[in-house]
Amino acid sequence: MIETIATLILAYLLGSIPSGLIIGKVFYKTDIREHGSGNLGGTNTFRTLGVKAGLAVTIADILKGTLAASLPVLFHLDINPLLSGMISVIGHMYPVFAGFRGGKAVATSGGVVLFYAPLMFLIVIIVFFISLYSTKYVSLSSIIAGLSAITYAIVRGIINNWDIPLIIIVTILTTFVIYRHRSNIKRILNKTEPKIKWL
Repeated sequence: MIETIATLILAYLLGSIPSGLIIGKVFYKTDIREHGSGNLGGTNTFRTLGVKAGLAVTIADILKGTLAASLPVLFHLDINPLLSGMISVIGHMYPVFAGFRGGKAVATSGGVVLFYAPLMFLIVIIVFFISLYSTKYVSLSSIIAGLSAITYAIVRGIINNWDIPLIIIVTILTTFVIYRHRSNIKRILNKTEPKIKWL
């Protein structure tokens, strides 16, 4: 029991590492919370600090989820990796190290999926970029990618064996993504959401 609680706390702390804040302040002397959308995630880092910083933050945020999901395996604990992964996503959204102002759950959720279901991760990434190419909206593409993950989990269950924890956690993660993008959804409906220009 103690090991389980300690592992979940560690997963939260891993998720709480504010990659965007660290990279922005250390390498660019910039607090990205004071620029753009004010978000600590990869998208705002791309817009505020450029491609290199954006890629670094996105990769770091993905790896947070991957590492957190791997903790039960590393420590030989009887915990579903999806649970520790989900806790890290909560840490990413509400990081104790950054005043509980974090990212929008996309990259870290992807990292969790990368560890648990690599093929799903690949398919979701493909769906994301197809949507991004078509709509030019990062926020909408993130939501569509999340919905595609749920669809994949259900179809996989129909074809093969049902993985109920996967369906539940992926649905929760997608709900996180949609909730964190609620202001973006309003801007999309009002046609004021900025579009990317590099794709």
